[in-house]
Amino acid sequence: MGMTLLEASKLAGPNTKRGAIIEIFAKSSPLLAAVQFNSIQGTGVDYDQEGALPGVAFRGINEEYTAGAGVVNPQHDPLKIAGGTLDVDSALVKMMGGNVRAKHEAMKARALSLSIAKTIIKGDSQSNAKEFDGLQRRLTGNQLIRTTTNATDAPAALTIAKLFELKSAVQDPTHWIMNATMRDKLSIAAMTPTVGGYVTVTKDEWGRDVTMFSGLPILVAGKDNTNTEIIPNTETAGDAGADSTSVYCVSMGDGMIEGIQNSTMEVKDLGLLDSGTVYRTLVEWLCGLAVYHSRAGGRCWNIDYTAAITL
Repeated sequence: MGMTLLEASKLAGPNTKRGAIIEIFAKSSPLLAAVQFNSIQGTGVDYDQEGALPGVAFRGINEEYTAGAGVVNPQHDPLKIAGGTLDVDSALVKMMGGNVRAKHEAMKARALSLSIAKTIIKGDSQSNAKEFDGLQRRLTGNQLIRTTTNATDAPAALTIAKLFELKSAVQDPTHWIMNATMRDKLSIAAMTPTVGGYVTVTKDEWGRDVTMFSGLPILVAGKDNTNTEIIPNTETAGDAGADSTSVYCVSMGDGMIEGIQNSTMEVKDLGLLDSGTVYRTLVEWLCGLAVYHSRAGGRCWNIDYTAAITL
């Protein structure tokens, strides 16, 4: 059973620096805060993902059953190494005190958390072998739902019907993932008499508003460490124009979508370097993503982000 980053931060024990940085990770990205991470041994996890169930049937007297077998797809998800070192000039520490290091460490933690949040969605090991594959690359076949039926059609408006189709494609869904534009359009649709309903607002662990749709919280993917939208409005759609976006529905938890890690992230104060000019801190995390169930997530794409959401 995995634990969220916020839960892990409370178990950091005497290493208050590590606990604080893990909490910064969770607070910086709603997506990272929602993912449960399992600690594993070795270089990754191997598992069988159910592809199709074996056939069954009724039979008549003196008839034989037709033999059949289920389809199981072996999977391997590796751990990847993410992190960085942070140097703070010793002169700054002398002039401004030790708190200046904590401020710079918090900035480093936020940058890394936003980078990993982007990888959870857009990671592609074929483009960059150092990162793990994200949901966009993993979700295929029946887990991909277009706003239009023709593969060459231009992007179309998102509808409530498509969102429920997406939700139905996911086993035990727990969250939506989208950008702020689509979150706001859902909220506006709920205020429209011809659409209405389904949207409520609650609070997260830090007292921030969280929009809910159809009983599931919306995780706003936000921006990565380069200030670029993680789920942009410039995805390439059927008409070959980069002018659409996507909405994801996922099931986070045991046996569904989970993070994997060697252990909780490592935060080491390497102290004053031999040169005497900088204090160095190492933040490193051996982590990855596992999608254990073939229906653990779905993606509705080819969405015209400029259009209002309708029924």
